[in-house]
Amino acid sequence: MATEVTMPQMGADMTEGTLVKWVKQVGDQVNRGEVLAEIETDKATVELEAFESGVLKKLVVEEGETVPVGQVIAILGAADEQVEGETPRQPAAETPARRGHGEASARQNAGTTTAQREEAPPPAPETEQMHVNITPGPGGAGADGASGGGRLRVSPVARRIAEDAGLDLARVTGTGPDGRILRRDVEAAISGRQAEPAAPTATAPARPAPAASAKGEAAAQPLTRMRQAIARRMSQSKQTAPHYYLTLDIDMTEAMAFRSQLNASASEEQKVSVNDLVVKACALALERHPKFNAEFSESGLRMHADINIDIGIAMDEGLIAPAILGCAGKTLGQIARESKDLVARAKSGALRAEEYSDGTFTITNLGAYGVETLIGIINPPQAAILGVGSVMPQPAVRDGQVVVRQLMKVALSADHRVSDGAEGARFIKEIQSLLENPVSLAL
Repeated sequence: MATEVTMPQMGADMTEGTLVKWVKQVGDQVNRGEVLAEIETDKATVELEAFESGVLKKLVVEEGETVPVGQVIAILGAADEQVEGETPRQPAAETPARRGHGEASARQNAGTTTAQREEAPPPAPETEQMHVNITPGPGGAGADGASGGGRLRVSPVARRIAEDAGLDLARVTGTGPDGRILRRDVEAAISGRQAEPAAPTATAPARPAPAASAKGEAAAQPLTRMRQAIARRMSQSKQTAPHYYLTLDIDMTEAMAFRSQLNASASEEQKVSVNDLVVKACALALERHPKFNAEFSESGLRMHADINIDIGIAMDEGLIAPAILGCAGKTLGQIARESKDLVARAKSGALRAEEYSDGTFTITNLGAYGVETLIGIINPPQAAILGVGSVMPQPAVRDGQVVVRQLMKVALSADHRVSDGAEGARFIKEIQSLLENPVSLAL
């Protein structure tokens, strides 16, 4: 029986997504868990995995199209199953050069070293692969994102941002598949143009800068798509979730010594960061205090079975918080390895959909910047977030004596609809106890 693949909702406020690239093509066998496509949202590019196995029978959405959440984008089925509108797979010699190039690119991105099928012709030169007839649209950008008759490939999201900013796409270098210009490329170009205005050209006169007010106020800077998404979510959180806040100093002296001992004999991949210690402590504390791994609904509290901890990652475009999944059963070493991998894939645009959408608790850490206190805003629909500051040598009283200890301040922001202050105090004290007795993190 045919299975419909739909545009997933990756985040509570996601309403649409852009199909950046098909990794699989019609006729390919797809196994459950394999990457089907790359999807671009307001905040990240993520990999869409197949939830069922089957043969890819039909691509409903083309690369570069933006469609609403829930819309069918592809159809899987049995090898001998007929699907309405299915286009039989063409022999490689009859396949357009652009598709041949895309398949080669997909194989490279998947990390394979398999040679192309013997019957496939060598890919045409890049100028031929990109050759399309283009009718310029609003702002000089054509249907495939070309500007002034050029041969540029641009995602619809990136094109809209460029048009709003009056940016000539011919000046932008694309970092997406096959040189496609993505949202991040346009936003980077806009930022660079604001820092150093480009000289006007004969074909595209520079727009006059907005006049400053009589008081000498600076002109407004347009919001990026990511900044708009962050603004929506944070406004929603503060308007709907009544926050309460608790702060606590944690003595990290023993934890830092424990970390040094672990890292002395660990490989680079296995080395444990301070944030890894905090993630592990939070995972254990969430098992014992499940309200902070829940979310509020009018029909009651939704208690999550899995502990998926989001970690804040600062990107050039803004902050994203993908999740380390299934933290409850993971060792400190596993958390350390997966945290590094998650950060690397977030920065390269290779997150999986569930990492982007299934988080149940968030840790935001600015310790690397020397920040002492960070009080976060809850990431809806979660029930709490832990802000983590820097580990700093500070005076502390121990046994009636003033001594220097390595202290770290943490701040819990929690939803008062889900928990009360006393419960929050017990939860944050649990985290403190675990970190001040770090051997418990290795048990």
